[in-house]
Amino acid sequence: MNWDSLITQFKHYLKLERALADNSIEAYVRDIIKLQQFADSEEQSISAKEISYANVTDFIQLLNELGMSAYSQARIISGVKSFFKYLLFEGIIKTDPTQLIESPQIGRKLPDTLDLHEIDKLLASIDHSKPEGARNRAILETLYSCGLRVSELISLRLSSLYIDAGYIRVIGKGDKERLVPIGREAIKYINIYRKESRVHLAIKPGNEDYIFLNRRGAMLSRVMIFTIIKNLAKVAGITKNISPHTFRHSFATHLIEGGADLRAVQEMLGHESITTTEIYTHLDRAYLQQVIQDFHPRS
Repeated sequence: MNWDSLITQFKHYLKLERALADNSIEAYVRDIIKLQQFADSEEQSISAKEISYANVTDFIQLLNELGMSAYSQARIISGVKSFFKYLLFEGIIKTDPTQLIESPQIGRKLPDTLDLHEIDKLLASIDHSKPEGARNRAILETLYSCGLRVSELISLRLSSLYIDAGYIRVIGKGDKERLVPIGREAIKYINIYRKESRVHLAIKPGNEDYIFLNRRGAMLSRVMIFTIIKNLAKVAGITKNISPHTFRHSFATHLIEGGADLRAVQEMLGHESITTTEIYTHLDRAYLQQVIQDFHPRS
């Protein structure tokens, strides 16, 4: 089999067997294609089944010579190792050429967080006289209240709101569903946006159930959320490099610093354990809601 066939099979495996999101699958594929390009650039093109330990170390050396960061190298190596583990599992190769390969040592750099004062400054920088003001306030309140990924935010649906119960249903990575408690402030501003702004939009067919829409009545893009936050940070005079993920990290950090149980925070974030592929211990939904009420600054 050639590289393209094996990469296609690997994509199917990642989607069907490991239930990874499309973005994650594409990231894996890009890493394998880098190795393929390296193999094709050799004097004699090397097939995936012929790749040796020496070839892999030469490839890593090239990444290093190109000035690629340790973090980027580690990500690529991880993707390549996963590819060859798959080939070994399927019996396509007899030995794994990456078995002895170690990733470069990297320090874990945590993203910036916003303190309560900075979050208040961001919220205060929203111009509520503009049509998008109510929407943007609801977006920021929801990001911080629920710790959502940006992809989860833009795909949030009206039918996923259980406001009376204080929950939203979120579709996370790998199409895994979870229920996340939502705070009073986020509920308040979602209701304001729905009643005072969203109701006046001419909604495009197929977008009726999405909560957050652009001025043309269509689902917001990831880039639009980034742009909204960057512009608000500029108005607020915040110089930190912030993004939608900053709110997710701030959500978790503030809860943990306030004394919340780590397992509860992991459950709400929809994370999988570092030490096991099992989903974190299932916790009673009432307990998760109590964690939000007890420890979240805006609850």
